[in-house]
Amino acid sequence: MRLLTFFIYFGVLTAHAQRYETATGDISFFSEASIEDISAINSHCSGFVNLESGEVQFSVKISEFEFEKSLMKQHFNEKYMESELYPSASFSGIISDVNPATQTEKKVSVNGTLTIHGQSNKVMILGLMTQSGNNLHITSTFTVRLADYKIKIPKLLWQEITEEVEVKVDFDMTRN
Repeated sequence: MRLLTFFIYFGVLTAHAQRYETATGDISFFSEASIEDISAINSHCSGFVNLESGEVQFSVKISEFEFEKSLMKQHFNEKYMESELYPSASFSGIISDVNPATQTEKKVSVNGTLTIHGQSNKVMILGLMTQSGNNLHITSTFTVRLADYKIKIPKLLWQEITEEVEVKVDFDMTRN
């Protein structure tokens, strides 16, 4: 009986040994505009990466993006993202070619589903992952097409805002 208890306990520890979490990951975006560029950052992204299974999940509250100007934040939440209707964005996917023994910098690709503005799309995101002891650092830069997520640009502004937004992810995670 002690042997069975040991194996169950050891199995539970092993299953969690490769899980890294964050509640303070950074997601930022940049959109070029003719009058004024638009950029914002959200430092309250939460999620996890399981290097054993390759599972990746993150979510971010739309209303917590911070802008240089308060009016930009208001327009972003009310006119574009409709954050009262769609309060969060999320990503769920699987890292291809996971090697939990890797302790150095590694380029990874993650296939999954990105949900923004109530619309879900299959995406493949490239990133850089650095594992060191109990820490995991993840960075990525990718493009989001506003039309793919049914984010409408008011007709008067169609020439001022690009249809694609550059998104940057920067997460420092710790082993759970």
